[in-house]
Amino acid sequence: MKQEKTVFALCLANRGFFPASLMDEAREEIPRILKELGHECILMERDATRNGAIETPEEGRKFAEFLRRNRGKYGGIILSLPNFGDENGAVAALRDADVPIFIQAYPDDLNKMAPALRRDSFCGKFSIMDVFYQNGIRYTALKPHTVAPASERFRENIRFFDAVCRVVNGLRRMTVGAIGARTTAFKTVRIDELALQRHGITMETIDLSDVFARMTNVKQDEAYRAKLQSLDACGSWEDVPSDAKDKLVRLGVVIDQIIEEFQLDALALRCWIEMQKHLGISPCVLLGELNDRGMAAACEVDVGNAVSMHALRLATYSPSMCLDWNNNYGDEDDKCILFHCGPVPKSLMKEPGKIVDHAILANAVGEGHSYGCNVGRIAPGAFTFASMMTAEGRLRFYLGEGEFTTDPIPADFFGCAGVAQIPRLQDVLLHVGRNGYRHHVSAAFGKVVAPLQEALSTYLGFEVAVPQEVHA
Repeated sequence: MKQEKTVFALCLANRGFFPASLMDEAREEIPRILKELGHECILMERDATRNGAIETPEEGRKFAEFLRRNRGKYGGIILSLPNFGDENGAVAALRDADVPIFIQAYPDDLNKMAPALRRDSFCGKFSIMDVFYQNGIRYTALKPHTVAPASERFRENIRFFDAVCRVVNGLRRMTVGAIGARTTAFKTVRIDELALQRHGITMETIDLSDVFARMTNVKQDEAYRAKLQSLDACGSWEDVPSDAKDKLVRLGVVIDQIIEEFQLDALALRCWIEMQKHLGISPCVLLGELNDRGMAAACEVDVGNAVSMHALRLATYSPSMCLDWNNNYGDEDDKCILFHCGPVPKSLMKEPGKIVDHAILANAVGEGHSYGCNVGRIAPGAFTFASMMTAEGRLRFYLGEGEFTTDPIPADFFGCAGVAQIPRLQDVLLHVGRNGYRHHVSAAFGKVVAPLQEALSTYLGFEVAVPQEVHA
């Protein structure tokens, strides 16, 4: 699935006794640099206001009307202060903004501090932040306080803000599918559907009986062949019976149909034990294939972690995965083994995996009745983890960062796993346990805790904890 970078609307704030040339320079410079970073930018017509910027409330209202006309074309607003910038015009322009706002202020040049040349954006940024606070306008302000668009630090700010915008816009009015009812054994993944809805997340439920019935009607047509080819690329199938593989392909086609029918942004699947008893398959490899395509897909009907996976995918531009907090790693306080049966995306694995029978479920359903686990090892690299639960009508997240290491795992360890080194891991685990979170955790490569926290708390109003910071 193609992942689009955020389109920004650029708003220039002015204070009239500063040189007008500053506005024209910013109007040319910022869109050019954004384009270099892969972002499109829309601007109000230059002749709509004096110097193509906003200063007075009337000019601010003109910009607000510009935003209204272009709603849906932009995912974030950059409020740029080439000079001090009038706070009253800025409030009128952005008080009804429906997307995140990043306030950027130009730095002064120490060689240009005479009254005709200086900017005073350093001071003006405080005034706008103050009045935005008074008016309840949510915004993003980053370090350093002033930053030149030509600098690398501005580029870092844009990458941060892009992640914020993608998460905010992606979680607002998202739709998550629950395919199959929560199994009685997993009360740990209970979720409050009304709490989700009140925060703009719709949950659609689909019964497994409908899924199984649809599978019988799948023909070996173009969709079947495309799914077969996609699954073949996930790993080695040499020991998988043709009948089990056929059923996995059919199930994959049906899940794709459901995604399209309900316009799902993420899903969570009841993956055992009916599939093993009645079909002789485990859908792990299908979930990995979905995640590799950009569709966040969690197992064990863990809707909360499906939402977390979607947020991580948006923030990192990377596939995400649902894992178990599973094993200690010897006596290492800051290391553990994160694992699942085999739904890890191929792109996040150290090397192609092998599709096998579910060695653990074989104890319940017998050998040869649960093919579909993609066994291998998670690739090394820095990652962000997250998990979400509902409690008392609220959405609660915890976030953190770590690194998958190259430490060995015994060869007979089943599933797809990695050794995770996580600073203050014991504090994280206590937070997970004491606050009623799941045994699952979502993860994606890249370090994005800061923008993820900004998106979830500042703009979406969710409760967010970063337990690694509690005792830092």
